[in-house]
Amino acid sequence: MSEALRLSGISKTYKKGKPGEVCVLSDVNFTLQAGELVGLVAPSGAGKSTLLHIAGLLDTPDSGTVIVGGQDTSGKPDRERTRIRRQDIGFIYQFHHLLAEFTAAENITLPQFANGVSKRVAEKHAQQLLASVGLTDRASHRPAELSGGEQQRVAFCRALANSPRILLADEPTGNLDPATSDTVFSALMELVRSTGLSALIATHNMELAKRMDRIVRLEDGQLVEIEQP
Repeated sequence: MSEALRLSGISKTYKKGKPGEVCVLSDVNFTLQAGELVGLVAPSGAGKSTLLHIAGLLDTPDSGTVIVGGQDTSGKPDRERTRIRRQDIGFIYQFHHLLAEFTAAENITLPQFANGVSKRVAEKHAQQLLASVGLTDRASHRPAELSGGEQQRVAFCRALANSPRILLADEPTGNLDPATSDTVFSALMELVRSTGLSALIATHNMELAKRMDRIVRLEDGQLVEIEQP
């Protein structure tokens, strides 16, 4: 099995006013295999968002290396990091961040233009993704006309629009009620499995985390593997 993502010796410290510095990540090592789903659990403020941002090349560590698809991204210029991020990594956040003035289909079509995809191909792919999460009949609706669960499913599709290797999700169902959360999370799992993606999904919900291949916990700046029964 090949590696989709490797974090090696990742450390990150933030300055916090006069008291000094706060060490968020300390020599974190982690490997995400191709096609693997990993749940990331952590107390609030433990640094999981920082970890995801570093893994997704949105932030840089103080030390350590981030390897995406076998490619060491250390020292890469911003333009190259942006290219890798755009082509290889998809992001999902707790809030959907859809563009309010565009339809569901358009929100999925637009990111594909940045990779040079033609309008016809991009629109067809958007419709296929929407169909895969049961939203064919909502393609022409704007975000305000969609329920919370529907909005988040559109956000999933947008994250996969450019066929990334890796999906990074930060509490993707955190804003939803328990019943909707379970339905939406099931849609995400099916989408990830059907596309063969590798995914690192942060969640407070241990029951959701248990549905993944394995679970890691971030605590005191360290990642620890959680044994599942």
